[in-house]
Amino acid sequence: MVYLDTSAAVALFVPESASEQVAAWFAACAEQVVAADWILTEFASALSLKQRRGEIKAEDAQILWSEFKVFCGTGLRLIPVTRVAFEEAARMVRDADSGLRAGDSLHLAVALEVGATRLVTTDATLAVNATRKGLQTVAL
Repeated sequence: MVYLDTSAAVALFVPESASEQVAAWFAACAEQVVAADWILTEFASALSLKQRRGEIKAEDAQILWSEFKVFCGTGLRLIPVTRVAFEEAARMVRDADSGLRAGDSLHLAVALEVGATRLVTTDATLAVNATRKGLQTVAL
């Protein structure tokens, strides 16, 4: 089972420097791909941020959101976030040396809780922390 971080999911839908690598990885992936329900909020936030910065238009953001929602129903299995995952994420993020932000620590906690074997991300800090926790990482 492979855990998909929001940073990689955004690159699947919005042109970014890692988009080609993420698309190639996803096309070759034969494992089940999962993510926390939290990915919905983070993906929506990323689209809004890109819209505010003028990187995408409002109508493009709406189309991308619709495409992402279809993906969540067909190519991605969403995992509910448990109280245990929130507590573990809080524990991880309290380690200032980790450099983790709240959302990334939550992704990592859920990945560990569900027994993912790999984590796919474009976030170097998350990749380092996932490796420290024993997950193989696909850092794109």
